[in-house]
Amino acid sequence: MRIGVLGDIHGNLEALTAVVEHMGAHEEIDHWVQVGDIVGYGADPGPCIDIVRELGCVVSIGNHDAAVVGRLDPDYFNPYARMAIDWTRDQLGETHRTYLANLPLLCEHHEYTVVHGSLHMPDQFGYVISTVEAADSIQHQKTRIAFVGHSHVPAAYMQRDGSRLEDLEFIFGPEIHGDIRDYVRVLVNVGSVGQPRDEDPRAAYCVYDTSTLQLKIARVAYDIESAQTKIRQAGLPSVLADRLALGV
Repeated sequence: MRIGVLGDIHGNLEALTAVVEHMGAHEEIDHWVQVGDIVGYGADPGPCIDIVRELGCVVSIGNHDAAVVGRLDPDYFNPYARMAIDWTRDQLGETHRTYLANLPLLCEHHEYTVVHGSLHMPDQFGYVISTVEAADSIQHQKTRIAFVGHSHVPAAYMQRDGSRLEDLEFIFGPEIHGDIRDYVRVLVNVGSVGQPRDEDPRAAYCVYDTSTLQLKIARVAYDIESAQTKIRQAGLPSVLADRLALGV
């Protein structure tokens, strides 16, 4: 089975469309996963939710998704994010809000686990940005591979059989290609579709083949200017548009 994993989308329809079209043409995906934060920051939250649902993605709720539907206090966020959350809430109809409200914090499939932030405290939406946080999550990981998002920075943290969690191996992106057959636990931050923060503005996606145990994080260029224009026309903070071109 070839699993296609979409990172944080954040209402960026241009990025999501480019990624899905590219993966559909080149990756032969059998099963789709999305790590949360479908909405927030970008100008097309509803259409992005629609695409995720049409793909039949297995989805874990992100912190922005949770805030939009009242499952997380907006005080958790910076002022720009709070403005986007308020705006997004007003754009969504009842069907979209119900969909987000019913998303789980954690999804465990027999081949993988998916959570937005971390496995050890999924309801706290903590970041995995180093081997320290990765070790905290991996000790709760029941499957060989787990997919996370939230930091918007691609990375893979890997534990060999018999090795200590303190000795995790790791790879940082922007693109990752590897064979994970020598590892008993692998935690993958799949990066971001709609708002990369690794100084590479291209949208990120992940593919994992359960038969060959091959893992890939790749990048796709998209129409950034159109996404920026929509954000500005919506009256959202201009910084949310500006950052897309910088990948920060």
